[in-house]
Amino acid sequence: MSSTPPTIILASGSAVRANLMRGAHIPFKVVPADIDESILKTELENSPVANGEHGAGPDIATALAKAKAEIVSKAHPDALVIGADQVMTLGKTCYDKPRDMAEARSRLWEFRGKPHLLHGGVALAKGGETIWDYYQPSHLTMRNFSEAFLDHYLETAGDAILKSVGAYQLESIGAQLFESIDSDYFSILGLPLLPLMAELRRLGALPE
Repeated sequence: MSSTPPTIILASGSAVRANLMRGAHIPFKVVPADIDESILKTELENSPVANGEHGAGPDIATALAKAKAEIVSKAHPDALVIGADQVMTLGKTCYDKPRDMAEARSRLWEFRGKPHLLHGGVALAKGGETIWDYYQPSHLTMRNFSEAFLDHYLETAGDAILKSVGAYQLESIGAQLFESIDSDYFSILGLPLLPLMAELRRLGALPE
């Protein structure tokens, strides 16, 4: 193994994921993946895996993470490229990021008092091929908040919640939406950071 650590690339334009990596002092570059996610999502939602307990959520999250990492890795074959994705399900139904504040409000009201899942996928690619991937489910239950609180939440959080598949910001006022959370904090924010760092250390990209 080379004594010079390989370059790390984050194949995502997510400011939250980038901030998590910066906070952990991981050296990296950002090269967002140019990929049409809707095609792969449609294929998986219409495949036999969609009949599982949580629909196609786990497979979509993992497949998109791999696809993002691989497409950027083909242009940067010597780097370690990180791809990540997150899918939310209520029962077997998969949800994308809300298109506007009206949809965000409707979704949060639909989810109040109910348990749901965030499916997190992360992958590492090199030379255009995935060399490691990891899946992390997160179990969350929203509390029975009032309409008045929901209005306050949306006004306070603003359009930034449209960048989150769940329309919530756990690192901010969104924490007040929940009754219980069973998961890793980093995974809920969109990047299973601890297993990722363990693999980066194993590959010599971070110090042991």
